Amino acid sequence: MAKYDVHFKLDAVRRYLAQEGGSKAIAASLGIDHSHLRRWIAAFQSHGQAGLARKHSHYDAQFKLRVLSHARREGLSDREVAGLYDIRGAGSVGRWRTQYDGHGMGALEPKSKRRKAMPHKPPPEPVSEEMTLEELQKELAYLRAENDYLKKMKALIEAEKNQSARWKAQVVQGLRPKHPLELLLRAAKLSRSTFYYHLKASAAVDSYAELKQRIGAVYARHKGRYGYRRITAELRQAGELVNHKTVQKLMQMLDLKSLVRAKKYRSYRGQSHHVAVNVLARDFEAERPNQKWVTDVTEFNVRGEKLYLSPVMDLYNGEIVAYETSRRPVFKLVGSMLKKALARLRPTERPVLHSDQGWQYQQPIYRRMLAARSVTQSMSRKGNCLDNAAMESFFGTLKAEFFHLNRFESVDQLQAGIRQYIRYYNHDRIKLKLKGLSPVQYRAQAFGL
Repeated sequence: MAKYDVHFKLDAVRRYLAQEGGSKAIAASLGIDHSHLRRWIAAFQSHGQAGLARKHSHYDAQFKLRVLSHARREGLSDREVAGLYDIRGAGSVGRWRTQYDGHGMGALEPKSKRRKAMPHKPPPEPVSEEMTLEELQKELAYLRAENDYLKKMKALIEAEKNQSARWKAQVVQGLRPKHPLELLLRAAKLSRSTFYYHLKASAAVDSYAELKQRIGAVYARHKGRYGYRRITAELRQAGELVNHKTVQKLMQMLDLKSLVRAKKYRSYRGQSHHVAVNVLARDFEAERPNQKWVTDVTEFNVRGEKLYLSPVMDLYNGEIVAYETSRRPVFKLVGSMLKKALARLRPTERPVLHSDQGWQYQQPIYRRMLAARSVTQSMSRKGNCLDNAAMESFFGTLKAEFFHLNRFESVDQLQAGIRQYIRYYNHDRIKLKLKGLSPVQYRAQAFGL
């Protein structure tokens, strides 16, 4: 990461405080990352010019524990507590939390910086300068065979238990059309008798031996990206009549798994603070506006970048009362959304606000915000998404009618599209259960609000 002196940081912060532009615009004009400027602003506001100076990154265990306790007690994000305590990187706070939760106080003690002694590595054997052209050609042929063998072994074998003579024999057999057997056996460090023994034994007891080799070859060719469905499709295209269940079973036997896994956002991290009673109890009908609210967080993925949406829905007419988007699932996402929603309440309105047991909704600061407006908190039971079915239904509609029907080049484009869709959903999209009216039209017709 590039290093910036104090004068450069101070100039950037003063431009922001003088309202010469937003933080993103100023960061872009200076050619720096937006997150750097945000961190400098927070450090300057908390500690003045001293907060912009370079600082050491060694902290004792007591200091780390005090930081973690303050963040947990006040519901602060890692970035917020790092700025408050003048810590160089917000990532350090998250690392301390993981160490403390896993191994206790002892894990927070600073570790020794002494370098471990490197194991002795013998010098490479000198290359003979008297090799003939024939010898060089033989050596080149061997190196090519060894390279193909190692590539296939790496794709097929991920665990040490699989590095057996039987597996080596199968890999060698699969590469025989490309390389001489003698060179493959040399690369695999396998004797000829052992190779033929395992080849004969495999053919005698395993009727799927040839199919396994084809599966392994497809898996290796695509570098582990294919699961059993796409491997089945490719085998069928090559003329192999095979059932997908058979391919799945054989891949399990060979311990071949797709290396591509979709990582979905899950807000539940255990009962860390407080779990409220399920007051809503799946009663999704409301007699008037601002009587029953539901909320949740959902995730979008655009070209590897994530966007998180946190809305509040009024169960009276399905209207989205307030929402907030963010590129990171931090508490500020939910806190900002809740401030917007509470600002719409009249003094006499005290709704029930239902959510799942996500960590954001267990934070003390979140509960204090609800208590300040006499809002009753309600939570779904653990692992029961049906308790918040109304909110899940909206997310399904949003993604079916908007997200999956469009292609997005950036997260900014998606954010703009979400704003447009939610306005359309509230004002223009009619619902049959609302007598053919949109949520806003239905509320205005019944209450004139």
